[in-house]
Parts: sequence; structure tokens; C-alpha cells
Amino acid sequence: MNTTALSFPVPSAVGSLESYVQAVNRFPILSAEEELALARRFRDENDLDAARNLVLSHLRLVVAVARGYLGYGLPHADLIQEGNIGLMKAVKRFDPERGVRLVSFAIHWIKAEIHEFILRNWRMVRVATTKAQRKLFFNLRSMKSGLATLTPDEVKRIAAELRVKPEEVAEMETRLSGQDLALEPAADDDEAAYAPIAYLADPENEPSRLVEAAQDERVRSEGLRAALASLDPRSRRIIEARWLREKDEATLQELADEFHVSAERIRQIEAKAMQKMRALIPA
Repeated sequence: MNTTALSFPVPSAVGSLESYVQAVNRFPILSAEEELALARRFRDENDLDAARNLVLSHLRLVVAVARGYLGYGLPHADLIQEGNIGLMKAVKRFDPERGVRLVSFAIHWIKAEIHEFILRNWRMVRVATTKAQRKLFFNLRSMKSGLATLTPDEVKRIAAELRVKPEEVAEMETRLSGQDLALEPAADDDEAAYAPIAYLADPENEPSRLVEAAQDERVRSEGLRAALASLDPRSRRIIEARWLREKDEATLQELADEFHVSAERIRQIEAKAMQKMRALIPA
């Protein structure tokens, strides 16, 4: 195929994840010669069409990698979007003269972006903050032989394989096995008396503190309204769609389609708007 004329259609906005997956699977897989020619055009001539074709031909890889992280409870669409950002970074840094295919080089960048996204969003309290903890977080679940608690020998084996301390393995297993517990019982729960709300006392729950808390909440609400009002319409729309909905928060790609820009641009606008708002909202 003549790579100088190679051009893939950009995926249009689709109504479902299934439609998106079907769309990216229709992009042809590049031969080694086509990939090399496109990578050289991008490197030597800054040909953005060449970079675009490299990205589009590897979108199916991102879908496959993201599918492996569904067990963390995050939306598949968001995992794919983060992986796409990693793919674009890989294309930008790819050296066609190293003798490796882009797929081998890109998978590291794709996983890195997905890992960062999971660590930022999986739980309110971060479960992995150091390099060793991150390694444990993404490997411990697959290395366990079953659902039972690790035995001392298994802890030692996993610690040796991952080159971390046995106590770090035990601590991460405890973090990962922790369950979220509802403070209040469900309406049809026959054991409502055993819910935490029934026996946990709130030392702050006295009239003067309640009044003070209400005043603080009012000040914060007014600060939030003022901070939102200080944003331009596009930034305000992005913040409201991403952070202020009770459910069905918009993904980066949905907003990118709405404003006809890249998902990375939406991320940049969101980060800048959040920084501006933090400076205006009372601490």
C-alpha cells in the first residue's frame, strides 16, 4: 500500500461504547513497512496526518488493554480514554530506527496512563502512593491463588517475586480486601440496629457546632457559586458536567466531541479551571 496516500477516517461521535469498539476495529492494522514510513514522516516532517494514522491504527490495542482493568470498578470508556492519551504520548516519542514495532513501545505508555487514572480514582483514600505499593497494587490480585487470605509462605513468595518486604505485601492485601460499609442501613434491612449509625456517636453533634457547620457550608456554597461564575462558559460547562452532576458524569471524550477538540484539551481546560476555583473557594 502506498503510505503517502494512506488516510484513515476519524471516528465520529458514537452513541455507545460498543459502537466505538466496532468503529476502531475497522481500522486496518499497519504492516511494518507502512508503520515505519509513517513514523519517519512524523519524525522528519512533523506530519500530523502520519501521526494520526499511527494512533488510529492502534486504538484497538487500547481497548484490549483497558478491558484488563475493568475489575477496579471504573467506567470502561474512561479507561479507554486514558489509554488513548498514553497511546498519543507513545506515538510522539516513538523512534522508528530502534527496530521495534510501535505496539511493543506503546503498551508501556498506555498502561502507565491507565494506572495513574486508577490510582487517582479507585478509592477516596489512596491505596498506593510509593513505587513499591503501586507494583503491589497492580500485581497482588493476579498473583493470589484464590480468594482466601494469603498464608505466610505465600506472602514470602510474592514479596520475593516483586522484590518488596513481606510486611508490605500483607498491608496491601489488607487494603485491597477492605470493604466499604454503609453508615445507614437499607430500608428493608432487618438488622438495622447493627448498622454503624446505630452505635457510632458523633461528638461534634451539639447545637453550637451544628450552627457553625451550617455557616461554613453556606460560605463554601457561596464561594463555589462565585468560583463557577468566574469561569468562561466552556470551562464552567466542563466542570459542571465532570464534577457537579449527581450521576452520569461526562467523560473527557463526550466533552471533546461536544466542543470539537481533543480529550487532552478538555483535560487541560478542566485542570486550569479547578486551579482557578480552588484559589477562590474559602479553605
